Amino acid sequence: MKKTRDDLRAALMPQRGTFVSVGVFSAVINLLMLVPALYMLQVYDRVLASGNGVTLLMLTVIALGLYALMAALDWLRGLLVIRVGEALDQQLGERVYDAAGQHGLQGGNVSSAQALSDLNQLRQFFAGSALFAFFDAPWAPLYLIVLFLFHPLLGALALLGALVLLALAFVNERWSRAPLNEASALSINAGRLAQEHWRGAATIKALGMGGRLRRRWRELQDGYVDHQHLASERSVLIGAVTRALRLALQSLMLGAGAWLAIHGQISAGMMVAGSILVGRMLAPVEQVVGAWRQWSGTRIAVNRLQALLQTHPEPPRGLSLPRPQGALRVEGLT
Repeated sequence: MKKTRDDLRAALMPQRGTFVSVGVFSAVINLLMLVPALYMLQVYDRVLASGNGVTLLMLTVIALGLYALMAALDWLRGLLVIRVGEALDQQLGERVYDAAGQHGLQGGNVSSAQALSDLNQLRQFFAGSALFAFFDAPWAPLYLIVLFLFHPLLGALALLGALVLLALAFVNERWSRAPLNEASALSINAGRLAQEHWRGAATIKALGMGGRLRRRWRELQDGYVDHQHLASERSVLIGAVTRALRLALQSLMLGAGAWLAIHGQISAGMMVAGSILVGRMLAPVEQVVGAWRQWSGTRIAVNRLQALLQTHPEPPRGLSLPRPQGALRVEGLT
């Protein structure tokens, strides 16, 4: 198991600097996410009160410049994680291919195609937007602190909404884990059975066994589809409830801010900015809920890769021999 972990760790260790850069970019991007709320706060509390067009123009120019910076950092962050995925494939591709080949020679039930598919899923996770949710989620408390600074009621309402969404994420993971694991196992068995049938297609056709073997594959495939369908239904339900709750919480935040503004406890700008901030605070949580299915599938793929690499460690390297030298001479060639 230590050797297996070393294989995966060796592939990711050279990317530590890249992950640090992604974390720094994510920190700056999340700080810049405060710009819409601050801009709205200044417009309502300063520009509308003073009627100064120059102030509005300068605030707009500053906001647009910060938006451009945020877009550039987001683009660079995306390029970095894409390169992480490519580097992971370069580091592990041949290793996984050789291990899957050794497993096949020993009559194992994991094909090279499945092992490489697991590697592709791991690469896509690191190169996809789902990874950003885990970098952005730790910054949600920043927006919560700002809401508490606006008014304790706004902060408490936002905190309650975040806890509810986190509970939904936990429920989603618990509901989806078992059917996803079962679906993954059935998918592997169905693919392996189909490959065996294709390899012996001539013999199977000659013996008239095609219909029976196809039905055996259909049973496995139907089981995979049923479990995948169940996991998808549960994820879709949790996702729909999460989105509805987020929108409802934004409306409640706006209503609570209006009530506080009517009683003179906050300004009109804080009322609007609070609604924007709670939406930004809950967005990473919603992204984590949406990405949980991909995370669960990636975790299953990693477990299969770990088992494969543990069973078939990298063979020791032999003696390094010099490149063979030869000469070719042709006479009387027509």
